Amino acid sequence: MDESPKPITVFLLDDHEIVRRGVRELIEAEPGLSVVGEASTAAEAMQRIPAVRPDVAVLDVRLPDGSGVEVCREVRSQLPGLACLMLTSFSDDDALFEAIMAGASGYVLKQIRGNDLITAIRRVARGESLLDPTVTSKVLHRLRHPSEEDERLAKLTPQERKILDLIAEGATNRQIGTELHLAEKTVKNYVSNMLMKLGMSRRTEAAVFAVKAGAGRNPSQQQ
Repeated sequence: MDESPKPITVFLLDDHEIVRRGVRELIEAEPGLSVVGEASTAAEAMQRIPAVRPDVAVLDVRLPDGSGVEVCREVRSQLPGLACLMLTSFSDDDALFEAIMAGASGYVLKQIRGNDLITAIRRVARGESLLDPTVTSKVLHRLRHPSEEDERLAKLTPQERKILDLIAEGATNRQIGTELHLAEKTVKNYVSNMLMKLGMSRRTEAAVFAVKAGAGRNPSQQQ
């Protein structure tokens, strides 16, 4: 009797065809795993992943038209049960920050051995978190280390505070607009003003700052 009739379905996003082909062959050689779709750009992935509804999405972080982290954030807003495994060539703290904030289940380097990648896919499919503990500990330290949050938060209007809270929860401008009944362009203007007041250039910095300041729901406060 087959104990696992339903295979773990996997979607692959990487702009290099040779990488996708290699990972696909690796996955499909394993019992109980099946590749149900591929994409080479963020735009393709955002369309195709909700259509095929995989269990796991293996997402390249750096793409010609964006980031696998943006894809993770967008598709998980539609498919909260999707496990995203970020695959990258670089050990990048900023990318890891973004992956954590976007709700990724794992973050592995492309130098990972084939068997270890398969294990990672199976683990995130079971709902486990697979963020490298040595790198994650640095991120969590930075998230929890207090600085001058209160003074900087005082510069924000109540509406900017609400938007900051939603950014901390990983919301997109469109989702923030829906939540606060604002046009997406208006939200973009609010975000730009807010970043200027906080002395930041990137949305991710604001998300991390918000978590340190206690805004939003902090997924990293599990000991």
